[in-house]
Amino acid sequence: ASIGNFFRRSLRRSGRREGKQEAPAAESNPSRVLQGKAGERSSVLYSAGQFFFEYLVVVSLRKTSDGHYEPKIAYQFPKRENLLKGQKEEEERLLQAIPLFCFPDGNNWASITDFTSETFSFVLTNVDGSRKIGYCRRLLPSGRGDRLPEVFCIISCLGCFGLFSKILDEVEKRRQISMAVIYPFMQGLRESPFPAPGKTVTIKSFIPESGTELIELTRPVDAHLEHVEFQALLQRLSPNLILHIFASAVLERRLIFLAEELSVLSQCIHAVAALLYPFTWAHTYIPVVPECLLDTVCCPTPFMVGIQMRHLERVLDQPMEEALIVDLCEGKIIRAVGDEEEILPMKLQNEMLTSLNRHNNNNNVHTSEQVNTLVSEAFVQFFVRLVGHYASHIKWSKNGSGTFQERAFCKAIASKTNRKFVKKFVKTNMFSLFIEDAEKSRIPQEGK
Repeated sequence: ASIGNFFRRSLRRSGRREGKQEAPAAESNPSRVLQGKAGERSSVLYSAGQFFFEYLVVVSLRKTSDGHYEPKIAYQFPKRENLLKGQKEEEERLLQAIPLFCFPDGNNWASITDFTSETFSFVLTNVDGSRKIGYCRRLLPSGRGDRLPEVFCIISCLGCFGLFSKILDEVEKRRQISMAVIYPFMQGLRESPFPAPGKTVTIKSFIPESGTELIELTRPVDAHLEHVEFQALLQRLSPNLILHIFASAVLERRLIFLAEELSVLSQCIHAVAALLYPFTWAHTYIPVVPECLLDTVCCPTPFMVGIQMRHLERVLDQPMEEALIVDLCEGKIIRAVGDEEEILPMKLQNEMLTSLNRHNNNNNVHTSEQVNTLVSEAFVQFFVRLVGHYASHIKWSKNGSGTFQERAFCKAIASKTNRKFVKKFVKTNMFSLFIEDAEKSRIPQEGK
């Protein structure tokens, strides 16, 4: 209960406008992409040279007195010492929360002989708004007979799923040999600087009977897309449904995604959040909801959460307000508000639908990176067409501070249907936060 209360508190912060209480959980900050041409996005979301990770923790299942299992941290690397009191308390709360997200499916476990390892991620938001991402690999230790799975979880403030997935591949390979082989590799990783976009860092690692290996870790050129896998979304949902979900997210509604596999939940929810770029989801955001926090769906404020399919009946029994409930297993919407098809301007909606259908049909032709870029561009163009003129409606004072002229901004939109949508969109928290940043960060215009 105490961990649940801490986590719920961590999902709230004071909104920067109109006294809203929101939860910061989007993966990156808004860029200035709309001030230039589509595609001129900032590639620096995280500073190169940071530590790759803060912790590697091993979470295992321990049997309780009532015969059930509960997750506990069996190992933590590195150990932290000489922390101030406040830092130590925050660290202890973080370490208490991690097992819940490594085994969000509760205590329904039994010893097994066969298990296909799976990779997923979760996001923890601190009270101060800072975020940590947990990259998890759940696997069955090598051996004979019945065994319990364990989770290797890397905690980092850096969002780069592909890179950490490769790191977890190396961790799993070493786990099959010995736990002792993992720690020198992680120490070498910790001593290496996080590479800049498009750059590679090489880690030397010794493996018994194999000798020294050189492991190359390359960061994608486009940092905005390094935590995204749009193919996961396209493979499970039709383009029409993706647009309905996007429309709900743009208006900051409540969204619930259902799937059995943790990897599917985390991949698809990260992808939906990335469709909002260059804006960011600024509310409750839990890619995988632990069983003990299922009442999150009763929250009256916007949220985007992932829940395992086995909990569907419990979710539907909750006294929740209107929400869009998406079944990722069957590729369908279980519950909707009813107006999803009418939210987006029809002409722009059809253009995005054409683009998504084209990319969906070419899934076997394009690489994952190409699909990411092409899909992202379609949604960026949507925002450019509708609100790309925002910069010309910021009035600058002599001291350099800006004030957004909302009325003139909306009035400048010629299309009535586009204007109707934008009048709703400007009231969202994601647009407010984007404009606040723009008002504080004047960028010199060309020719001035």
